[in-house]
Amino acid sequence: MTSALSRGGGADLAQVPLSALEHYTYCPRQCGLILLEDTFTDDAATTRGTLFHQRVDSPGNRGRGTVRTLHALPVWHDDLGLTGICDTVELHADGSILPVEHKSGRYHPGGPADIQAAAQAICLEYMFKKPVTTAAVYSGIDRRRHTITVDETVRARVLDAANAVRDLLSRTHTLPAPRADSRCRRCSMASDCMPKLLAGTSRYQQALHDLYRIDDAQDHST
Repeated sequence: MTSALSRGGGADLAQVPLSALEHYTYCPRQCGLILLEDTFTDDAATTRGTLFHQRVDSPGNRGRGTVRTLHALPVWHDDLGLTGICDTVELHADGSILPVEHKSGRYHPGGPADIQAAAQAICLEYMFKKPVTTAAVYSGIDRRRHTITVDETVRARVLDAANAVRDLLSRTHTLPAPRADSRCRRCSMASDCMPKLLAGTSRYQQALHDLYRIDDAQDHST
């Protein structure tokens, strides 16, 4: 077990879904809307993702050559309070284990998908009692795998995200502030979040100022 994992708090930790790590890394407010308000809105991208996952979300155990492939494998890590399902886990003849997270969209190096895939590797280490130092993200747009080295830096990011999600869950009612940046254009939950309105953008602040402005000429005439 690596030093990064020593920051776990034991089996009494509240369980954090692996999918929440990706949501939080992408946008804390999006994660809060899903976990605290049970809000989720589909758009073309999320529907495409659902259809894309149908072929890997059915539990199964398949063999191809020297590789045994497990689909929809439940995983967990009691000491770190993590739980979730791996899209695909490959068991290779040399004893190595490779989790493969499937995404319908484009791959972004170092992005949220890396955190989710790395968390799967950490859970598999715990369950199989052996190191899992590599994970992969398969991009439907790129039509290829992108390999992730599950090193100390990535492990620390996983634990930081897990602790942040756990803190979010403990609030029970307070959502993180919206970011109101370019990510919102790609988010299916933008209409539920109302990021530009709640973030106090300059346009909103100007409209609010104009709404309650007292006209100088009118003021002098009274």
